[in-house]
Amino acid sequence: MSKLAAMCKHEFMEMLPPTLFFFVILHIVALIRTLTSEGTVPSWHTSGTVTVVALILGKSVLVANMLPFINCFPEKPLIWNAGWKTLIYTLVALFVHFLEHLYDYWKVSPSLLTAYHKQLTELNWAHFWAIQILLVTLILNYCVLAELSRIIGRKRFMAMFFGPMPTNPTGQSSM
Repeated sequence: MSKLAAMCKHEFMEMLPPTLFFFVILHIVALIRTLTSEGTVPSWHTSGTVTVVALILGKSVLVANMLPFINCFPEKPLIWNAGWKTLIYTLVALFVHFLEHLYDYWKVSPSLLTAYHKQLTELNWAHFWAIQILLVTLILNYCVLAELSRIIGRKRFMAMFFGPMPTNPTGQSSM
């Protein structure tokens, strides 16, 4: 395998877990958001948008993990890095969530400034913050799992999480 192919495979494998995670949680959020605001299921267009956003977020996590300040607390208990990353990813999610609503208002407004004003006055802020709370909870789960995986190693984490199943006849794990 050439160096380029090996690098592409490595990058893809690094991007896959956060992309799959965001693909699932963003579809859950879209479903909840659509059910609570419109009373229907999300459209194919919404699913396509969520898929593109999941790909962007998966790559963003990969890029963010290369930043020098992302692992500020490597010698502290895992909750420090998980909490720090949750804060950073949540701020990004808040910004994207706000822009997503702004875009919806902009589609029906003559200007961006008018759309911004309409968003501030017409948006159901309780609903907006409820979705944001859901996102924070899901992002925290991702960060905790990512930190555990980083510390114990991806292969061991995958084996612990997905198998192989223990061969102990009593059914108790030897871990």
